[in-house]
Amino acid sequence: MKLSKTTAQNSFEYKWLLSRIYPYIRPVMGRVILGFLVALPVGMLDGVVAFSLKPYMDYVIGKHDLVFNLLGHDFIIPYAALAAAIPFGVVFFAVVQGVLRYLNSYLTDWTSQKITNAVKISLFSKLICMDSTFFDENPSGIIISRYLNDPDTASKGIVEKIKTALTSLFGALSLICVMLYSSWKLAIVGVAVLLVAFLPVALIRKKVKSTSNQNMVVGGNITTNFNETYSGNKVMTAYCLQERQREHFIKQVHKSFDITISLTKRAGWMSPIMYFIASIGIAIVLFYGTNLIMAGEMTGGSFASFVTSLLLLYKPVKTLGTTLTSIQTIFVAMGRVFELFDIEPQIKNRENPVELKDLEQSIRFNNVSFSYNHEKTVLHNIDFEIYKGETVAIVGNSGGGKSTLVNLVPRFYDVTDGSITIDGLDIRDISMESLRKNIAMVFQDNFLFTGTIRDNILMGNPEATEEELQCAIESAHLEDMLADLEDGMNTELGERGTTLSGGQRQRVAIARAMVRKSPIVILDEATSALDNKSEAIVQKALDNLIRNKTVFVIAHRLSTIQNAHRIAVINEGHLIEFGTHDELMNIAGGQYKMLYEMQFRHQEVLT
Repeated sequence: MKLSKTTAQNSFEYKWLLSRIYPYIRPVMGRVILGFLVALPVGMLDGVVAFSLKPYMDYVIGKHDLVFNLLGHDFIIPYAALAAAIPFGVVFFAVVQGVLRYLNSYLTDWTSQKITNAVKISLFSKLICMDSTFFDENPSGIIISRYLNDPDTASKGIVEKIKTALTSLFGALSLICVMLYSSWKLAIVGVAVLLVAFLPVALIRKKVKSTSNQNMVVGGNITTNFNETYSGNKVMTAYCLQERQREHFIKQVHKSFDITISLTKRAGWMSPIMYFIASIGIAIVLFYGTNLIMAGEMTGGSFASFVTSLLLLYKPVKTLGTTLTSIQTIFVAMGRVFELFDIEPQIKNRENPVELKDLEQSIRFNNVSFSYNHEKTVLHNIDFEIYKGETVAIVGNSGGGKSTLVNLVPRFYDVTDGSITIDGLDIRDISMESLRKNIAMVFQDNFLFTGTIRDNILMGNPEATEEELQCAIESAHLEDMLADLEDGMNTELGERGTTLSGGQRQRVAIARAMVRKSPIVILDEATSALDNKSEAIVQKALDNLIRNKTVFVIAHRLSTIQNAHRIAVINEGHLIEFGTHDELMNIAGGQYKMLYEMQFRHQEVLT
């Protein structure tokens, strides 16, 4: 599945999305609820200043004592006392609100990060189980963007934005209550106007979805460009491709800019329209409020309190509108995240798979055909058998399907037609873990992970003993290399093991394969990228690795091919010859004989 083509179809299915994210929220639900409870008074305290203006204007400025009845008793609060108490009360509530805001911010960040981490861990667990086809179809930048950035947007923002919406909502409600307390007639006018001002938010949500999808795709392409620039820096420098990469990057950045601005142009008019509608409401309130004061239905303090509430109400309403727009972006990201969860790898275990303990007899290719994505067929009716303890060398033209053939054995890909069997058992009926534990692979360009040399060797078998580790090091001819390193096996490797030479990386990879102690070994042109001196050392290590094993070897070295028990000649995806070196050399006009004469004869002369 190509991730760049996903469109978050379920981004408007809010109930479904929340039901999918809930399992990640549930473990921190206690703190989420506590955060919501803290968020309520944070919003409600917005009305304190507006509420205090009524008694301050009516009693303090008007120099009237406050008289009220409570439980049948009359109480009097002198206006002088109110003059002192109200300002201190405002400061006190501001301090309380500040403390609550801090608690709210802390709880929001804590819960958001926990939820995000849980989603990322689940997604990464899903990613590492994806098959080779998935990684073939999707650039690294798109994968990084989808598996790292989308979860941040989706899960980290959801709690924060809901709390912001909740705070703004209760802030608005508290101010509306103050307005109703001051004058229910004016409150009806003010609230009606604000509801009209809120309508543009609903009109932009589809545009948010489209723009968010486009921007996330472009963001992934930009990340891919960075990865390619980093990984291909030598090719870029050698071929003076800096300007090409720069222009490519500029186009992507400009495209991201255009997409973002297209949303800004549509979303940007929301604020002035809301402000314009709100200003009309304020004008109506001022006109109507003046008439109510003149008619004696409203005091000046009530009017001041009402107008202040109305002005303060604009901020939470605007914040609420902006937050709801942001929440739509979050739901788009959430839809994209759960699309990732719903992607199923093409290569997976069948129900109740068989555990493979060892290779007892043979591996057989039964009329195997294969095509990538069911398009052009790469392998055609491959049929041969390799017996336990045999080495089969696979030779042929470049791009003819040699690597594809051996990649089918550990099920990096599944055959399109036919079957591969181990001891008569279809490998698709074997659990993938047990199948791959019985196979050790050494590639042309072996990947070493960040960590120590010891760590990378033990990846072949984390349970290997120190004796087994030392044996693998000796067999892989690593002692001299390790002796030259200050920290020996505990030397930290750079990314991809670039601090080592090609031959050294190959020997570490061979040691990793050795500690695995697998009965089946696959060598995919393991020495083709090395110089003669490095190749000689690595070949000795490989000879130790394949001793008494069942081996598939894609080789270009004459001695390796001649020493193989049998040779499979693959040309354009067809098995055209299969036999020993001598048998194939006796075929007049044979493909192997011609290949030998063209490519291998000079090696024989040199040796």
